[in-house]
Amino acid sequence: MSITNYRLTSEQYEENFSDIHPPFENLTAALVEANRCIFCYDAPCMKSCPTSIDVPKFIKQIATENIKGSAHTIFSSNIMGGGCSKVCPVEKLCEGACVYNLMEEEPIQIARLQRYSTDKAIKEKWPLFTRKPSNGKRVAIVGAGPAGLSCAHVLSREGVDVTIYEKEAKGGGLMIYGIAAYKVTPEFCEDEVNYILSLGGIEIKYNQELGANISITELQSQYDAVYIGIGVGLARHLEIPGEHLEGVEDAISFIYELRSKPFSEVRVGDNVAVIGMGMTAIDAATQAKRLGAKQVTMVYRRTEAEMPCTETELNIAKLDGCNIIWLASPAEILGEDGKVTQLICNLMALGEPDASGRRSPIETGETIILDVDMVIKAAGQMPYEMLVNESNLQNKYGKITTDEDGVTNIAGVFAGGDCVNGGKEVVDAVQAGKDGARGILEFLQMGR
Repeated sequence: MSITNYRLTSEQYEENFSDIHPPFENLTAALVEANRCIFCYDAPCMKSCPTSIDVPKFIKQIATENIKGSAHTIFSSNIMGGGCSKVCPVEKLCEGACVYNLMEEEPIQIARLQRYSTDKAIKEKWPLFTRKPSNGKRVAIVGAGPAGLSCAHVLSREGVDVTIYEKEAKGGGLMIYGIAAYKVTPEFCEDEVNYILSLGGIEIKYNQELGANISITELQSQYDAVYIGIGVGLARHLEIPGEHLEGVEDAISFIYELRSKPFSEVRVGDNVAVIGMGMTAIDAATQAKRLGAKQVTMVYRRTEAEMPCTETELNIAKLDGCNIIWLASPAEILGEDGKVTQLICNLMALGEPDASGRRSPIETGETIILDVDMVIKAAGQMPYEMLVNESNLQNKYGKITTDEDGVTNIAGVFAGGDCVNGGKEVVDAVQAGKDGARGILEFLQMGR
């Protein structure tokens, strides 16, 4: 892609991609915040956490300066509690449920408190769990993302020997390859994976891809059970003319490249359009701006009230100077000499409500033209439907069908995370891994 754009200095890159949510500077600051908590009975913050972290308990432990106990409480429910403290949309989960919101006061900074304990545990490599002696059972896990790592840790704690097959060269999945660099650094992701592996009994084999290097049938012949945690990763196409032009790429690839190369080597345009309004779209737009794009415009076919991202995420894009165009649907991408030059969008209006009350956008007949030299597609991700079908896994449009313990239609094969739910939060994948481990342990105890 031959794009000329304003490049930044190394100091500017460092500033632009520095931690967007700085941690507490010291124990005193953490204690002040922890002592704001009123330690609710039947706490709504705990109920709103997909992994059911005992929030009042870990905050109380911080308040009593029991940081190691606090980290243990967090990791017992969510072994990726460190990463989740940085990337979770807490405004719609634990902090959004805090009772202080009802009092029109700032909610407890649960994520920062969680980060305080988990950062310390990971940095100082506290051995908070002891693995039971090996019981001779062997389980294969496909995918070293949040679901696979969570499943592996639970199984290993129970004495099961786990081998994870990962298609990339590093573990962490979405955490290391698919989230904005100013939220969580690659270095932290590696430290988190190593911390999980430090329990013992877990081996990761890298550059091993399902359907290319390994198959479910092969794994079944070698292991007592198999867990599939391959996530989703196929970008949804816009299905409009000009999508093939140079300068058009999907957000997944853009963020992957940004996470895999020095910032100065990542290609970005001067005038960038981002299609979509989910978390991935926000990450792509803000990072394009922070890489040096002069203008970034986000285009979304619905209204602000219907956007998939949170208001907090939207505000990050606005503060970074991204423009927002609501009720505009991409219709065609134009180019010269094979390179993108313009994006044509149909302007939309809300139609009549359907039976559910939802008003779908309809075309008004008007269009707008944006001068661009880069278009980033962030219109959603699709499951690996072909791969799932080739593996004979029952599915619905590529999403693997399971019960609550991750049981699939193939005996001894389990699945969880984004490949089942279609794409949710990291914390949901962690819980899916725990659920799958529970199902596998029951399966193994049945005496296969």
